[in-house]
Amino acid sequence: MLRKVVLLRLCPLLGRPAVSASSGSRREVASGVPPSGSTSPRALNIFDRELKRKQKNWAARQPEPMKFDYLKEEVGSRIADRVYDIARDFPLALDIGCGRGYIAQHLDKETVGKIFQTDIAEHALKNSLETDIPTVNILADEEFLPFQENTFDLVVSSLSLHWVNDLPRALEQIHYVLKPDGVFVGAMFGGDTLYELRCSLHLAETEREGGFSPHISPFTAVNDLGHLLGRAGFNTLTVDTDEIQVNYPGMFELMEDLKGMGESNCSWNRKALLHRDTMLAAAAVYREMYRNEDGSIPATFQIYHMIGWKYHDSQARPAERGSATVSFGELAKLNDVMSHEKK
Repeated sequence: MLRKVVLLRLCPLLGRPAVSASSGSRREVASGVPPSGSTSPRALNIFDRELKRKQKNWAARQPEPMKFDYLKEEVGSRIADRVYDIARDFPLALDIGCGRGYIAQHLDKETVGKIFQTDIAEHALKNSLETDIPTVNILADEEFLPFQENTFDLVVSSLSLHWVNDLPRALEQIHYVLKPDGVFVGAMFGGDTLYELRCSLHLAETEREGGFSPHISPFTAVNDLGHLLGRAGFNTLTVDTDEIQVNYPGMFELMEDLKGMGESNCSWNRKALLHRDTMLAAAAVYREMYRNEDGSIPATFQIYHMIGWKYHDSQARPAERGSATVSFGELAKLNDVMSHEKK
């Protein structure tokens, strides 16, 4: 299912240490973060995680961080809507890569009794948004969650998992900390995110410099996501796609906002510097190819939404193969009989 929403930019231009989830008041615990530069042995080392931590901390320390929160606020509210669609309460929840708490502010304490929020950026946690739900903030890496097995009734994550080096491990960690019959509700950027910016930079750099380098992070394909969730142990999977289009005055305003969101590229193979002429050419190409009627330029953010459950005996299961008592041919005859009776 694909839904498209257009937003207007209104701004001017481990061995693991096990942490029990039974404490009461709001606090911050600096545990669960592996040494700088560490990763699991099987992971491809695509992203500089220390640079990403610095980018998110820089964004959280800005005088008006809420100026750049519009996209994460929108996706956070959509995840909360999916949580409300599940007809049950969740005494204990976990938000992975919470940033400033974009999901918790849209939830209520009647649905979620208590929430643990984790992120790699300590300043994002310090500047987290207010919520009515009792909250515990913990400095922790998405790939090294410092929680015991079968701890949480609900795990959520919004626009964070696309920056991990080992997504299969991160999903396995989420499955590990969920209780049986617990549910994971998450969202991450998809492969068509910022395709307009990607194409414009590609064309301009090829024309001006005779070649191009990656300037936008690689993203997971939607076809791979369901497979990765299943391999991590989740069942009763749901994966769907949204597109959010944000209109900007120009390419440089878009890039300014990406930096303010903490979403600048942190790939190891990124090019450190783009020449001024190349940037101006890219801005001209962007405007020429994608300009809206009002003179603004669109930026498309593709969002993959995912829901997966941890197995429990009480869950409904498909019937065994060959156990059907009615054939599709007989069902077709039933439709004919009902149509005849209506006449």
